[in-house]
Parts: sequence; C-alpha cells; structure tokens
Amino acid sequence: RITHFVAPVGTSGTLMGVGMGLSEKNPSIKIIEAQPIKGHYIQGLKSMEEAIVPAIYDSTEIDQHVIIESEEALQCAREIVAKEGIFVGMSSGASMLAALKIIPNLKDAVVVCFLPDRGEKYLSTKLFETE
Repeated sequence: RITHFVAPVGTSGTLMGVGMGLSEKNPSIKIIEAQPIKGHYIQGLKSMEEAIVPAIYDSTEIDQHVIIESEEALQCAREIVAKEGIFVGMSSGASMLAALKIIPNLKDAVVVCFLPDRGEKYLSTKLFETE
C-alpha cells in the first residue's frame, strides 16, 4: 500500500537501500529525498552540491528531491517532540518536513517517512536551546 517513501540524505545508505528495495517490490513507489540547502547545519545530512557524494548514492533512483532549510528542519523536529512526544533530532525534522511539503499535492497516498535520529545527542545544540 505504500505510495511514497521519504528519507533524508546523509550517508545515503537508508535512502538508497530501502528505496531500491521498495522499488524492486513495486516500481510505482516514489522515493523522496530530503536534502539540506548548501551551507546547512543539520547534523548528519549532506547537501550533494557541496559534499563528497557517497559511492552508493544514485540520484537517478530518486523521484523527487525536496530541499530543506536548516531552521525549518529544527522547528519541525521541535514540533514533533512537543506535539507527538517522539524525541527526534534535526535529521528527523528534515525528513518530516519533506513529507509535509509533498503531502498537499498527493491524493490517496500512503507516505512512509523515515525518522533517522533521536534527540538526546542534540541536547547541547541549538535544537533544544532555551531562552
């Protein structure tokens, strides 16, 4: 029943491995990549414009590239923590943000969004700063 799989790009292992596995089972499943902007500060993710591209990464296997701003990803992660009670990190915020950006254009879709990180490693970062 899955129609779309969304994951951020870091080492690209999950994105490529799960994406290719799903595509083999059902070629109509769309693989969506959350990729940060150039100059981002989302730990664990790579902007393919400025990073060393992992050997396993193949952009032709990706159906849609959603570019994510750093602050938007952090805010989305904070909202997941506050509203859903799931203690995620900034990479998960980027992934969810990409899913939220594509969903309004879909009809009768089943979107699976991969949340790759937990929040505890970001406790001393800008993600959870309090004023």
